[in-house]
Amino acid sequence: MGVEQVAIDTRSVEFAVMREPVSSAWLLDIQADRAQSRRTMKAPLKGNLKQGQMKAPIVRRLSAGLIAGAADDDPSGIATYSQVGAAYGFATLWTVVLALPLMIAIQMISARIGRVTGDGVGANIRKHYPRVIVYGVAFALLAANVINLAADIGAMGSALKLLIGGPALAYTAAFALLSLALQVFVPFSYYSPILKVLTLSLFAYVATVFAIKVPWGDVARGVFFPQVALDARYAVAVVAVMGTTISPYLFFWQAAQEVEEVRDKSNERQPLRRKPQQGPDALLRIGIDTISGMVFSEIVAFFIIVTTAVVLHAHGVTDIKSSAQAAAALRPLAGPFTFAVFAAGIIGTGLLAVPVLAGSAAYGVADAFGSPSGLARKPHQAKVFYTVLIVAGIVGMALNFTAIDPIKALYWSAVINGVAAVPIMVVIMLLGTNPRIMGKFVLPPWLKILGWIATFVMAGAAIVMFATWGK
Repeated sequence: MGVEQVAIDTRSVEFAVMREPVSSAWLLDIQADRAQSRRTMKAPLKGNLKQGQMKAPIVRRLSAGLIAGAADDDPSGIATYSQVGAAYGFATLWTVVLALPLMIAIQMISARIGRVTGDGVGANIRKHYPRVIVYGVAFALLAANVINLAADIGAMGSALKLLIGGPALAYTAAFALLSLALQVFVPFSYYSPILKVLTLSLFAYVATVFAIKVPWGDVARGVFFPQVALDARYAVAVVAVMGTTISPYLFFWQAAQEVEEVRDKSNERQPLRRKPQQGPDALLRIGIDTISGMVFSEIVAFFIIVTTAVVLHAHGVTDIKSSAQAAAALRPLAGPFTFAVFAAGIIGTGLLAVPVLAGSAAYGVADAFGSPSGLARKPHQAKVFYTVLIVAGIVGMALNFTAIDPIKALYWSAVINGVAAVPIMVVIMLLGTNPRIMGKFVLPPWLKILGWIATFVMAGAAIVMFATWGK
């Protein structure tokens, strides 16, 4: 479905998002406020819009949710999906379908918290819960993100070596330093559109499916009637997929980007607790942005598993350690085009994901200590934030030059993410359902139900993994 189809009637969507009875006078006030905002905004959304001309604004509004969804399919995510596709064929596709509505719910809740309160997830935890909780959350987030950074940066270097030859470690260092330089020295208002463009690199994995012959009947059976293996390896694979898909760093990133929008002086956005009349428009944007990004993310994840299941699992290649190895294994079996597209996609998604991983870790730690944060701030204005961002990137790069195998650590970081996500999701749900924090914008029943289901599913997956450990 195109954007122009999604945006046919924004007023009906707003009522669906809000799910609250409102008076006609209040609606008139909202419409007048939105018309005035459109006339005065100096940001890229500038311009007077006639009724029915929502196409351009919605395209421009696809930001934090789209980037978060695309960053979810980073090189480490590609490796995880490739591993389970090669090892189990189509038998794990059901996890991607299950994860989609749950992923949408928890990301939408995170974005709402940022937009309503004007503070990120970490800052809200610090304000309303004991410090030990926010410090524990920040440390777990930082540790998992550094491991992911190491794997992603290393995979980018290896992918470029596969394409053009040369020293992989030199490419790894170059990618890491390039990403850090862009984050530190390029204003985020200029850098953010680059991230949006990089989301297009994920279409590489859509293209690979059309370059091979897929038995769609077997794919459907894998989704609706999967052959579930009752052993520890399969349980770990399920938790790894769920942990890769529903990741804490994405919660922090999307909430933080909503806060960045509120702080931006070039528009009139304010926390909804202060200016509730902006609510319908803001919640509509968050809904479209989040759904678009997460659907895009899961389609790509689905196709990666399908590709590796058809090409690798079907030919007896069941042990994949990295995304670059998956790309290399595709060359003799699926041809040079599929190999080249798969490898190039690793580089594009890595350039997108590295700043999200480093940035979300920096947001989490800075907010935990009550320090200024934000890519829109200068380094001297947010010293803790930029220190964490730079150190995380450098340590992630350095791990590729040690005896530590970041690829083996990668799979377990996905598992750690899956386990660590549970308490973080519990806290996020408590924040989103607390009227003292969210005011009139507490979560509507449908979103509350989906959010708690997502939390219980992640908890159940972790319990099953530990229950089958060693069996």
